[in-house]
Amino acid sequence: MLSPHFPHGGWHGEQEVIASLFFVIVSISDGVDGYLARRRGQITTMGMLLDPIADKLLVTSAYVALVEFNPHVVKPWIVVVVVGREFLVSGLRSIASTEGFTIEASDVGKLKTVIQIASVVAAILDRGWQVWNFGWFIVPVHLIAVVGIYYMAAITIFTGVDYFVAFWRKIERATATRRLTDNAFVLSRKKKKSSPEAQKATQL
Repeated sequence: MLSPHFPHGGWHGEQEVIASLFFVIVSISDGVDGYLARRRGQITTMGMLLDPIADKLLVTSAYVALVEFNPHVVKPWIVVVVVGREFLVSGLRSIASTEGFTIEASDVGKLKTVIQIASVVAAILDRGWQVWNFGWFIVPVHLIAVVGIYYMAAITIFTGVDYFVAFWRKIERATATRRLTDNAFVLSRKKKKSSPEAQKATQL
């Protein structure tokens, strides 16, 4: 829908409107799916695996396509930030799971998802309209798209750092605890060096 091969025809801006509506519907369906699964107790291992992958694929594919679709708003470095952050969080969660703990999504992380959806829709519509005029009411589409994209980039960086700090604190505690536990069951064959005071007492 965001490619130049989209079948054109009819009224102006149909590609932007159709792509925006589709993206909003898919995003809403993802939230409804998670809500129904939790409410009905139908959370499955397959769902836990595929749901975050679907979220990341939906958002990152939209930003990658927007680099060509609307390059005046979505710059390549912004996509690098978004994709890099997703790789970072996925890697940290994978390591955390091997260590026996999980890193829950923070409220800022959930806000980031909402901002990402809004910024994608604004960037899509910006290609067709700079402003919307409804008589005395004017919607600055381009301004909303630019502010939304850069605000999203800032939130993405912040949440990435937040995840890393939370992970580092957890992994340090887990490593320290495991180190103490492992040392308690280690039988050392090395002779412990006695202190100078003990050596003098032995000689006496």
